[in-house]
Amino acid sequence: MTPWGSLQSRDVHAIEAMDMADCDLKRLHRTYARFPVVNGLLSGWHRTYRQRLRPLLAANSAVSVLDIGCGSGDVARSLVGWARKDGFRLFVTAIDPDERAFAFASQSPPVEGVVYRKAHSSELVAEGRKFDVVISNHILHHLDPGQLAAVLHDSESLSQGLCLHNDLNRSNIAYLLFLAGFWPLGVGSYICGDGLTSIRRSYTAAELTAAVPVLWSVERNGPWHHLLVHDIRENDA
Repeated sequence: MTPWGSLQSRDVHAIEAMDMADCDLKRLHRTYARFPVVNGLLSGWHRTYRQRLRPLLAANSAVSVLDIGCGSGDVARSLVGWARKDGFRLFVTAIDPDERAFAFASQSPPVEGVVYRKAHSSELVAEGRKFDVVISNHILHHLDPGQLAAVLHDSESLSQGLCLHNDLNRSNIAYLLFLAGFWPLGVGSYICGDGLTSIRRSYTAAELTAAVPVLWSVERNGPWHHLLVHDIRENDA
């Protein structure tokens, strides 16, 4: 049991402190600054890069990626860095509608191949933009059903092949281990408290499968995450 009960159901009414317009900016900036540590340890993007993106890079001279809800932009920078080390060209457009996230990402040391925009995915759809791959990290649990449907529709419209949405897998053990292991990163930031709220809001595999269109598949991504996948190549096969 967790302090919040069994986590048997999603806590859709819980709100993360950093999503509030009046949250403390110093704590918010510390949170953004610590995202690379959290994502590096938990989110599995290096594994996803090796298994999903590097094969595309090996078959193409360059690959374009859209990162929806990029937050601090750390995932975009990591992907481009791994590709460069492997001798490939990866270009990431990282978008977030939150002015605070966009400002923080834009003020980070520039990385060749990463461009930040303050935008919703729907704006890029209206512009007729296309990308080889569309990704996101930890945004699905933030969305209500209408917003989830809209983001997945936009993802299909924007992608020329592959969509990968990485999100948390709700469980008691995930909650307790995150509380035990990440409380030091919560000092002076929203990492611990909001991370626990995120787990409470997140989906189980069965819940996520039931919430998304039939051509999307839910795959295990390590012990703590799901990868929501839409692959035009597989769907057309």
